[in-house]
Formats: sequence, structure tokens, C-alpha cells
Amino acid sequence: MSFLQVQGLSKSFRGLRAVQDVSFEVAQGAIAAMIGPNGAGKTTCFNLIAGVFAPDSGEVILGGERLTGLRPDRICRAGVGRTFQVVRPFPQMTVLDNVVVGALNACARVGDARLEAERVLALLHLEGKAATLAASLTLPERKRLEVARAMATRPRLLLLDEVMAGLRPTEVDEMVGTFRRINRETGLTILLIEHVMRAVMALAAHVVVLHHGEKICEGAPAEVVRDPAVLECYLGEEAL
Repeated sequence: MSFLQVQGLSKSFRGLRAVQDVSFEVAQGAIAAMIGPNGAGKTTCFNLIAGVFAPDSGEVILGGERLTGLRPDRICRAGVGRTFQVVRPFPQMTVLDNVVVGALNACARVGDARLEAERVLALLHLEGKAATLAASLTLPERKRLEVARAMATRPRLLLLDEVMAGLRPTEVDEMVGTFRRINRETGLTILLIEHVMRAVMALAAHVVVLHHGEKICEGAPAEVVRDPAVLECYLGEEAL
């Protein structure tokens, strides 16, 4: 059953066509991936889904609800949580308080938000860092904190924008295990942008490939990595 429906999304910036007529669907409870070379339009597509930009044309539908044209805060309340490529926690706040900020999206009382933040930190194996200032975290810990802040908004759809970039292979494997467990235990639908193909192959049941703002291929990971167009524009430069 389709949960996220992206229909004919297009967006241009001063004549530059960033996304052109992109359509795809993600099933409820699934993990899907969006891949492609730098500048392919992946993050722009995320920004269109999350309401950072309004599309020139097209629709975004989540669970039957039309999100197109809503403000980012409304889209967040409708169930879309997202991370960003550049991880920017509040450095002089504790890890717990960083996550409380996200939890206040869904919790009216600070006490309830703290309880939700503690629950999410446990899911991301960060409970031992709750009282630590975010400025002192390692890169892998900052990546997990970014995910925790997004998850604390209680999303139905989690958009992960290169959360494994810069991690060592063992750290990537740990993150893969974390996302598998979260997906299995919570049924959270996940759409990730990722250049680390070992993570894509391990996590995603469905892959969408963008190039120059257009969708050039989609399907199961094993099919996509054999597609000649994908090999030519992207995977020939990426380490599998």
C-alpha cells in the first residue's frame, strides 16, 4: 500500500531545473532510498516533500493527506521528520535538551517532551550521553543526535539526508543495524538519501535514482545497480 506519493514534482531556481517531473511511491513501513550523483536534485526533492520549497508543479501526498503548499511546521505536524546534511545541534545545550526541542512538536508539556526525548535517546543508544553538551559529541554521536531530534517529532515518515556520510565502515554498519531495528520495532517509514552504497544495499527495499533532476531508474537495489544508465552516471564513480 502506498503511503508516500510523490507525483510529478518539478522545481526550478532562476531558470535552473533542479527537479523535473519526479514521481515515485513508498509503501507504509518500508525503507526506500534515493541515490544519484551530487547535484542530481535529491536534497531539493526532500525540501519539496518537507515544505522548505513549494513545487512549481506536482503533488506530495502522505497517508492520503495532501501536503503540497503547507508550511514546514504544518508538514512536520502532519508526520514528516527530517535530518539535514550539515549536522548542527545546539552546542551549548545537553543532548537531552536538544531532543526535547524536537519533542515539543508533539508534546504540549515540557515534562512529557522530556519523557519522549528519553525514549528516543534510548532507541538511538544515546541515553548515556543525555547530560553531555552536544558540542563534545563525536561525529557518529552527532549523527545519531540529528536522527533523535527528528524522531522526537513523532514522524510517520522519516527523511534521512546522508546521515552516514563521513562514517567509518564499522560505524555505518552500526547505523544500519539501528535503522533496521527502529523500522522493525516501530514500523516507521524511512526514505534516505545516501552515497554509501553498502548502507543502501543493506537497508532499502526500493531505490529511486535521480540524475540532472530527473528520475532515470527505480526498482529493487539488485536491479538498480545493474542498470546501464545508473552505472554510467553514478555507480561507476562509487565504491560498492
